[in-house]
Formats: sequence, C-alpha cells, structure tokens
Amino acid sequence: MQAFCAAIDWGTTSFRIWLMAEDGSVVSERRSNEGMTIAAETGFQTVLDTHMRALDAPQTLPVVICGMAGSRQGWQEARYLTVPSPLADIAAKAVRVNGPSRDIRILPGLARRETARPDVIRGEETQLLGAFSGSHASGLACMPGTHSKWVKVSNRSVTDFSTYMTGELFSLIARRSILRHAVGDADNCDPESGDFLQAVADAHANPSDLSRLLFSIRGGQLLYGREVTSSFERLSGLLIGSEVGAALSMQETREPIMLIASGKLAALYKSAFLSLGREIVMIDADEAVQRGLYYGARHFWPGTDTQADYG
Repeated sequence: MQAFCAAIDWGTTSFRIWLMAEDGSVVSERRSNEGMTIAAETGFQTVLDTHMRALDAPQTLPVVICGMAGSRQGWQEARYLTVPSPLADIAAKAVRVNGPSRDIRILPGLARRETARPDVIRGEETQLLGAFSGSHASGLACMPGTHSKWVKVSNRSVTDFSTYMTGELFSLIARRSILRHAVGDADNCDPESGDFLQAVADAHANPSDLSRLLFSIRGGQLLYGREVTSSFERLSGLLIGSEVGAALSMQETREPIMLIASGKLAALYKSAFLSLGREIVMIDADEAVQRGLYYGARHFWPGTDTQADYG
C-alpha cells in the first residue's frame, strides 16, 4: 500500500515511526531509542531523515509528530493548550517545523494552569485524540506509564487531568532506595499473584499510608525472609493501588474506566481494576496514538474519507 504520511511518537527516550496509508492502516514501522535526549545532540532532522530513508519514504511525504519533540528542549516548541480544551484543537493548533522542505507538523500538549495544582501532558493527548473517537465521546481515562495520567473527557473535550509519578517512583525505589535489597534482581510481576493483588487492595484502601506500607516490604524481608519476587510484586501493587485509590477518590462516578495501555502495564492495571470491582474499557495505547496521529494528518492533508468523528 502507498504511504499517505509518516506518523511519529517522539518521547524522551524512545522514537516510533509509522508510515500510514490513506485509510489509516500501518504500511511499515521502525522503533529506536533515539528519543529527545539523543536527538537533541544528534539533530532531530538527522534522526528523522535516517528513518525515512530506511523506510524508503518519498522525500515529499509529510510528517505528523507528537511527544517531546514539541517541548521547549525539542525540535520546535508546540505550546500547551489550556484545559478545558476540545480534543480537535490538538490538530487545529499544531505547529509547522521551520526550515525543512518537507511538511512537518508537531501536535501540542495540554496544561492545567491552576497555581494550586499545575500539571502538563505531552504525548498522551494524542492517545486521547485517538481513543475518544467513534463511539467514545466522554469518560475517565487511565493512562499508565512512567508518569501515569488520569484524564476526564466530556463531549470530546478534556476538562481535567492529573499526573502520578508511579512508574518513575517504582524505578527509583526498586533500584536506589533501601528496598533495593528486598527486591534484588527481580524484574517481573505476575498480575494475578496474591502478593500483587493484596498490595493493590492495601494501598487502595489507604493511599495516604503509602510510606508506611512501602517500608513493610523491608520488614517482610528481614523478619520473614520474603523472597525477592514477592517483594517486587508487593512494591508494584502498592504503588499502583495507591495511584488508583488517590485518583478514584477525586471521582464521584462509578462509570467504566477507559484503560489506555499496552504490554505489561496493561495487564497489571487491568488486574488491579478488576480485583477492585471496577469495570474497564480496554484501549491499546499504540493503536490510540496511531489513530490520533492519523486524525491530525487528515486535518492537515484532507483526503476523501475521515476516519475519526469529532463533530
């Protein structure tokens, strides 16, 4: 199939590019560790051109980008849109990269501009753009990751969101804190294990008690010889349970949660939600970002058939 555009999710440490056909299907793809950190030194144009040549993409093929390439330290800043904000504005207010002859657009992030609770999203907004299309117009979305996002969407407008540093805290605690001795070299968490699910329940019930609950992992190792896998699973469960408990305490509804995730995190959060009796709607994160980038592409370069409906 002939490529219609190149779509890129450009993170801090990762780079993903898809050549997409006019109907939104993926023609080919490449992935690397050439995120913003590396690209800022190598050159964003250099990294892009290398991958475009490897994919045998035409020199005139346009490119749509989301993620950290649009940050202040990125290729060209795409300033945050202030919430509440219609999802359609993510495409409407994209910026065009100055310089290259190729048409390159970068999608903006979102900002919660409140002095008591400021917050930002960059990259996940494009997953939202893809997830809240078709039959989904409103809902509460959970987007796990290094910095997990919880987002409230109403009639395809983002009305509020919060960020939880769950993934980053897990890495720091597991590898740099006193608990590194308890988790050892364990690197896998069974989403159905009793240790994980019990920890989810403990922290969900008492998210404000997280610090004490975390140190109980140390006590379990010293007093009862808890194995590293058990400690690893309990650490994962406590952090996820605390995040879910804190996030849901701010919500008054029992509506299904839209879990936008993939891979191991999708399995862990799905298991956590189900164990807590919460209904979820699963949406693959890769598919969501592809769909969001495609919506942006069709906004910039209209074709005969738009696949996403935003009214």
